[in-house]
Amino acid sequence: MAATDIRPLLRSAARALLRPVNALLGLLGGLIAGGTAQALSLPEDKAEALVHVYDGGGVRASGPALLVRKSLADKVSLTGSWYVDAVSNASIDVVSSASPFRETRNAVDLGADWLVRDSLITLGFSHSSEPDYKASSVSLDVAQEVFGGLTTVNLGFSRGSDKVGKTNAPEFDERARHWQLRLGASQVMSPRWMATANLELVSDAGFLGSPYRQARLLGATVTENLPRTRTGRALKLRSIHDTDAWLPRSALRAEYRYYWDTWDLKGHTLEFGASRYLGDPLLLDAFLRYHRQTKALFYSDNAQETTTYLTRNRQLGSFNDVGLGAKLAYTAPKGGSGFQFKFTGSYELKQFNFSDFTDRSGNAYRHKAHVLQLLLTATH
Repeated sequence: MAATDIRPLLRSAARALLRPVNALLGLLGGLIAGGTAQALSLPEDKAEALVHVYDGGGVRASGPALLVRKSLADKVSLTGSWYVDAVSNASIDVVSSASPFRETRNAVDLGADWLVRDSLITLGFSHSSEPDYKASSVSLDVAQEVFGGLTTVNLGFSRGSDKVGKTNAPEFDERARHWQLRLGASQVMSPRWMATANLELVSDAGFLGSPYRQARLLGATVTENLPRTRTGRALKLRSIHDTDAWLPRSALRAEYRYYWDTWDLKGHTLEFGASRYLGDPLLLDAFLRYHRQTKALFYSDNAQETTTYLTRNRQLGSFNDVGLGAKLAYTAPKGGSGFQFKFTGSYELKQFNFSDFTDRSGNAYRHKAHVLQLLLTATH
């Protein structure tokens, strides 16, 4: 029984399936090793197996994930992935308003990439299911090289729909729809420096809350009530610099993301990272991330007057979090079988500090979280 809304966390993990530990390391590894950007190409054929664990704030989500990618005639690449979250939830939301619960979430993603001259076209479909929530989405992305391959422009669109239910309440049947428009560009500034900029526009409509969450009004428990529309924007800037001139086979990166929406949420995220080869087979990446968010217009820990909309969802309140993590990738020597194996492990420690959400003792709530991923990749 989903007594609290942890779905944004789980959906975020699913969207990042097998990417956090491989995609960025691949980009940094290519920049460090080659010293320049590579032309657009189809992703390499591979199979991946992942084990993931999130543990923090009374929520534990863990499970396996599998991905297979195969190219056809060097023009099309097909991919399929399966992702599982076994969730045990006894978070502060649940403890204060309902009973702890356990449930399993399954997600399937299918995709196809087409390479057409200097363009890469990607079509995707995803579907996830849990006892009281089903979500599906389709996406289309196009990447186009211009200016002799020094600039890559990206344009993407996603359309999603959710079916929201409520355990032991078959009469509860709600819907939500989601749209996302993506625009970005990456630029080779020099043989050792690459910069990217990405803009996202997101629009949501329908039931955007949780059928289980409750709010507080003058100390009494009341039903949460959220607007049925929401529009958000996010701007992300990234810079990656090869530092081989003064530190061999290494790179530094910096990222900044700003988010704002019609609920008056504003979020700032700043991240710094460093990568370095430890000999030929080992690539180490370490990062420090800081995030700060202001509260929504209708958020209150304990409202003092009646308003049209009201929520006590702490994810819509004011808080900050700090994350410190590292990733280590080991590429095994290629054997006679023709397969190349890579082992990657990542760990992140996160600290959440809420400014206007209190626990049972009346103190500002805070908690730690641990995120672990173990990944095995086989390429041929």
